[in-house]
Amino acid sequence: MALKVFDLSCEHDHVFEGWFASQESYDDQFARGLIRCPVCQSGQITRRVSAPHLNVSHLRREPVRASAQPEERAEAPAPAAGGRAAVAAPSSDQLARLQAEVLRQVRRIVRQTEDVGAQFVDEARRMHNGEAEERPIRGVASVAECKELAEEGISIMPIPEILDDDRLQ
Repeated sequence: MALKVFDLSCEHDHVFEGWFASQESYDDQFARGLIRCPVCQSGQITRRVSAPHLNVSHLRREPVRASAQPEERAEAPAPAAGGRAAVAAPSSDQLARLQAEVLRQVRRIVRQTEDVGAQFVDEARRMHNGEAEERPIRGVASVAECKELAEEGISIMPIPEILDDDRLQ
């Protein structure tokens, strides 16, 4: 499944990405007030102008041998007088492969965490206070609980359910 990735920001100018199944999914979640800033949990979100270009030129390069010297960075060609530099967008097939790889990597990271479920807030506090072993955990928490943790100096990051394979089963 291809995801729509939007650049979003809150009223405090925290910029973040939102990943949605479709434009309609974004519109629905926005209308219901479900989109929150991952930094401050604000619900006052705006969609920013974003360019759908990705730097995928490294996908076309020949592999570098281990003994090779770091390659020199070529400067971007200067635009013609009065013109703009052009960037070729990846094909839809390349973009789909890139999105799939990003999702695989994020899911791999999520799988390396311990699912503590509804005990997430308590366990995060215990770890923060040195009462429990530091380790990567995931679980569920309300928006208010996430805000409380942030105010206590405990860093957390919301994970969309679509990236948590355990919750999808």
